[in-house]
Amino acid sequence: MDILKVDNFSLAFKREKSWHTVLHNVTFALKKGETLGIVGESGSGKSVMALSIMKLLSATQSRVNEGNIHYFDTESSREISILPLKEKELRKIRGRKIAMIFQEPMTSLNPSLKCGYQIVEQLRLHTSLSKKEAYKKTIELFKEVLLPRPEKIFQAYPFELSGGQKQRVMIALAMSCNPDILIADEPTTALDVTVQKGILELIKKLQSKYQMSVIFITHDLGVVVDIADTMLVLYQGKIVEYGDAENIFENPKHPYTQGLLACTPSLEYRLRKLPTVSDFIQNEHIVKQEETREEWIRSLIISSEERENHHLQLYSREPILKIENLSKIYPLRKEKLFSKRQYLTALNNVSIEVYEGETLGLVGESGCGKTTLGRSIIRLIEPSKGNIIYKGKEITSLSSKELRKVRKEVQIILQDPYSSLNQRITVGEALIEPMRVHNLFRNDKERKKRSIELLERVSLNESHFYRYPHEFSGGQRQRIAIARALTLNPKFIICDESVSALDVSVQAQVLNLLNELKREFQLTYIFISHDLSVVKFMSDRMAVMKDGEIVELNEADKLYKNPQSQYTQQLIEAIPRKRI
Repeated sequence: MDILKVDNFSLAFKREKSWHTVLHNVTFALKKGETLGIVGESGSGKSVMALSIMKLLSATQSRVNEGNIHYFDTESSREISILPLKEKELRKIRGRKIAMIFQEPMTSLNPSLKCGYQIVEQLRLHTSLSKKEAYKKTIELFKEVLLPRPEKIFQAYPFELSGGQKQRVMIALAMSCNPDILIADEPTTALDVTVQKGILELIKKLQSKYQMSVIFITHDLGVVVDIADTMLVLYQGKIVEYGDAENIFENPKHPYTQGLLACTPSLEYRLRKLPTVSDFIQNEHIVKQEETREEWIRSLIISSEERENHHLQLYSREPILKIENLSKIYPLRKEKLFSKRQYLTALNNVSIEVYEGETLGLVGESGCGKTTLGRSIIRLIEPSKGNIIYKGKEITSLSSKELRKVRKEVQIILQDPYSSLNQRITVGEALIEPMRVHNLFRNDKERKKRSIELLERVSLNESHFYRYPHEFSGGQRQRIAIARALTLNPKFIICDESVSALDVSVQAQVLNLLNELKREFQLTYIFISHDLSVVKFMSDRMAVMKDGEIVELNEADKLYKNPQSQYTQQLIEAIPRKRI
């Protein structure tokens, strides 16, 4: 039985004074208890399709050219046409019958309300639970989605949680009323592999228990084939493949699908350069070059003498960055006025060195301290104790004026692109502003030229220069954040989940770009990610963090092939097995 049917659906967005079609004659059906995976690049129409089902798009900025969306209400045994429904009727469906996990939890959760209250509010609205029963149900949901200290998180505000923890609160919110259909828009994007595995197993368990139907949107095809029965591939708003997920994964027919599968970094071999979708669309011949890390490094160096001495030279020099016994302790809010204050240790005596010209990968579960470490390096977070030495300068003792000079050389690409971009200024102004502050180039005309060049390097174009952040998809906003970090020609870049919001094709382009920039400008990276395949592809060395401490540090290939700690072994085992 079909619980949801999308018939010949076409949608257009208003841009300036004209209408542009973004979905073209999309037709598919979702059966009771089935999981449908929707994959495609950023801007292909995945999220737009999901928002159309929920009827959450602006009526003034979007219009349906043709088609319809039908939902079969199992409770009343009647088919409902969603598009003609008024707001009052939609409230009975949204959250209760059809729920959605949004892509960016920070912008989806109310920042002024405690996390637990937001779920209690929905439970009280859609069910007959009392306040006490709703509280108990919320705590149970937090435990189900593997949130630590559920009672404390109930009282926490969204800004007090890590990105992965906020995403889990969003998942608990969507599942609170046991909906007939769960639309999961990139639900595991901000999650590390172990929690991702737990969340996928949880969705499967709940789906089996309640015969819930799921629409699972993601750019990770390894995840899709693990969870989905049926797969739908969108390209430029059109369906290019639709059918059995396993069959499409094993035998993709369309060059676009073949490209998506090939773009994911492999854990078994290392390519000198990742292929992109455009390579397959243009029918270019792709050759897999299996190389060890040592061979890959040596291939980048011209003279034989340099090849022999590269590794020795890289790690025999003084490190560009030294972190010594760094700790960060957060005081937790008191539950009662006279109760004893509790503390959370985010970093616990972390010591690590980064050498000029290398990429140090940093992996670990959500909340392990990766982001805290990255932000502490440039004092966006003030450490509780310890030393941070960059090029011989002790950063923790610098004045604001001296720190500004360091921040010109040391840039950070933040995890959440929406909150890190000023929503009141255009993308062009966001790129020009740092160059203006640091007096780069003679005038704004030259700065604009440089900004457009950077946008093109991250697969955007000149027209995007004049738009505002809210006009972009999540992946496009992340690319803008990367372009902004490059505006000051930095020497050291901290990439905090900088490709987590990108689809695999754009991710491949950005990773290739970061490697090109590294070779061209002799950049040094700290690359933070929960995706071990990406970290392994990018890194010379890899550090594994757990509970604010570094539990293992080794060359990337060696660490993956022969992990020493049990925790690292668990991270590797949690990676989707069908990832290429």
